[in-house]
Amino acid sequence: MIRTDARDVSNPRTQFVCNACGGSAVKWQGQCPHCGAWNALIETRSEGGAARRRATATGAASAVAIGEVTAAEPRRLFTGIEELDRVLGGGLVDGGVVLIGGDPGIGKSTLLLQALAKLAASEAVLYVSGEESAAQVALRAQRLGIEADRLPRLRVLAEIELETVIAAIEAEKPRVVVVDSIQTLFTPALSSAPGSVSQVRECAASLTRLAKRSGAVVVLVGHVTKEGALAGPRVLEHMVDTVLYFEGDTNSAYRLVRAFKNRFGAIHELGVFAMTDRGLRGVSNPSALFLSQQGDGKGGLVPGSCVMVTQEGSRPMLVEIQALVDAAHVPNPRRLCVGVDPQRLAMLLAVLSRHAGVATYDQDVFVNAVGGVRIDEPASDLAVLLAVLSSIRNRPLPRAMVVFGEVGLAGEIRPAARGLERMREAAKIGFSTALIPKANAPRKAFEGLEVIAVETLTEAIGELRLR
Repeated sequence: MIRTDARDVSNPRTQFVCNACGGSAVKWQGQCPHCGAWNALIETRSEGGAARRRATATGAASAVAIGEVTAAEPRRLFTGIEELDRVLGGGLVDGGVVLIGGDPGIGKSTLLLQALAKLAASEAVLYVSGEESAAQVALRAQRLGIEADRLPRLRVLAEIELETVIAAIEAEKPRVVVVDSIQTLFTPALSSAPGSVSQVRECAASLTRLAKRSGAVVVLVGHVTKEGALAGPRVLEHMVDTVLYFEGDTNSAYRLVRAFKNRFGAIHELGVFAMTDRGLRGVSNPSALFLSQQGDGKGGLVPGSCVMVTQEGSRPMLVEIQALVDAAHVPNPRRLCVGVDPQRLAMLLAVLSRHAGVATYDQDVFVNAVGGVRIDEPASDLAVLLAVLSSIRNRPLPRAMVVFGEVGLAGEIRPAARGLERMREAAKIGFSTALIPKANAPRKAFEGLEVIAVETLTEAIGELRLR
């Protein structure tokens, strides 16, 4: 009788893999034992011994002293789209892997096809489409006004098998490869379906190794979940060099591209685009998008509006904060925020009650950042509180005034990073007054801008006569 070692069988067996973290379990459970996610375990077929041993040894690797390694600045490849180059940190990097995600229909494929069309004037590029046929891609290029017959370097491949895609890349030798999308690729070496955790992880790892080995730039388009996070295992974001997210409402004409990870540039860089009938167009002056045109007809803002200067990466932008405070008609007053952290709003309202004597426990408070931009930095604290107080008092703030500063729990106004750059942006747009933390006050008079420096929230309220 021949005995078979169970650990060496080549037949696949059933296991359950978590869609959130990629961890596996031998039986189904309601909660993942690795990351705690609920209802995330999916039944898959694990690979046998032959598949697990498909990796081959290429020889022993030897470590070297860090001083012997030649360090050189990465060579940049400009896409021809200024806003995209800004978010990338100055352009694409040879051998880099970029992951870009966003809601369906927000413009990911459109932007990348536009970038490839500009790059194809001087470089060989390849567009791998797993969701559309080559004819559909050509039709979209025609709608965007791309003269495809004049771009022989722009190649299109409609394929979802990983090995075929890699063979095409090695044959074409493109400088830039766009894979749209990574969730559609699959490798026959794995028995799971395309889009599963194991398939996404294996395909992304293979393309990453190819990029590092060949020096080609690989751009991966990723799907997002209903919560807005990138679909697939979290390790996908760790593999790549740069992670970009498309933001904005599909009903709006404007799109925001934000960098959440970048090994070759600054994070939280923001690119602003306008959707037109010819594709996405970069917006050179985004501050104008986030300022409301509504006024009282006398040169001032309506009550509840305050203009602040936020810093998105290396770019200062003016954003209007709007607040509406009204009497609550329910036992629990509502606190609704759009573009502002609701937890921070609750803390700021407590500071306003304690240090300014203005209670909102019986008021509904609604706060909105105009234009759909999301503000994460604490330098928006002072603008939020002044907008709320302006709505309560029903008194508008001066129209030509900008505000920034962090508010502490003791009512103090703390400085914000890059204060001079914020003031320069305000002066360039045409504002004449800036209410800022005292620690950010310039040592000498600022040309074109009257600076009001304050140390506490009470002092700021007194300067604006909102008591």
